[in-house]
Amino acid sequence: MKKLIIAGGTGFLGSVITSYFKDTVDEIVLLSRLPAGRQESTIKNNCKTVIWDAKTIGDWAAELDGADVLINMTGKSVDCRYHQKNKDLILNSRVDSTNILGEAIALAKKPPKVWLNSSTATIYRHSLDKEMDEENGEIGEGFSVHVATSWEKAFFEANTPVTRKVALRTAIVLGKEGGALQPMVTMTKLGLGGKQGSGHQKFSWIHEDDFVKIIDFCIKNDQLSGVMNVVSPNPSDNQTLMRLLRKTLKVPFGIPAPKPILEIGAFLIRTETELLLKSRNVIPKRLVEHGYTFSYQDLETTLKELTA
Repeated sequence: MKKLIIAGGTGFLGSVITSYFKDTVDEIVLLSRLPAGRQESTIKNNCKTVIWDAKTIGDWAAELDGADVLINMTGKSVDCRYHQKNKDLILNSRVDSTNILGEAIALAKKPPKVWLNSSTATIYRHSLDKEMDEENGEIGEGFSVHVATSWEKAFFEANTPVTRKVALRTAIVLGKEGGALQPMVTMTKLGLGGKQGSGHQKFSWIHEDDFVKIIDFCIKNDQLSGVMNVVSPNPSDNQTLMRLLRKTLKVPFGIPAPKPILEIGAFLIRTETELLLKSRNVIPKRLVEHGYTFSYQDLETTLKELTA
């Protein structure tokens, strides 16, 4: 791979991807919506940042011509209150960026060979019992599912006949430098690391190392296209997650948070309880069938490694 394009490449997951590929790819181009006034491209080593608005064709589109791989991680964070303005931003940032990347690929004389587009394991319904795979998983309802299905619809309807496409239905990515784990560590150290809600809701997760290795696996495996569950093979549950986190951090107790308390807390810190209470019971059937070997399948081992 000579040239890799990462749209939305300056966030947590984009940084993980860049770090993984920077020593093996000749050129990495990050498409970023930098603050006003930063109109020029910035270059560091073999990584170049190019400005785009994620809505309209611009000079950035020329970067796709001759690129080997495009990875799209663009989207407003879902860690916010779901009022109408934020709902529109969450949905449009994903759908608009996907649509315009599809248009840019169609315009390219030599389009990327592979396009990996972010999606979410939240697309499946709340499930305490049934494990959701790509073939038999049941699509859920509600705002978050609408975002996910609209996102994938835009992706798969893009007219890119010579570009192989994979939608990454990614679970919660656990990492050292960002993502969901750091707030949980802080909360646990403060003595607030008890179960949330009933504690029975399933917790599907993926270590950041497996996340990026799966991306590499999908790039290299020409037989892979369509949807892919990017999750550990062993979903846990919230109660177990918080117990293992307390054990790992050597915190003797954790105050539980019943749903009414969570609702108040979520309002105060401007987020939504769905992020904690939805039961995500997802397994990586296609990855296992195609021979991907997970480095991290045990949640306790993962937590110890990431908090060391």
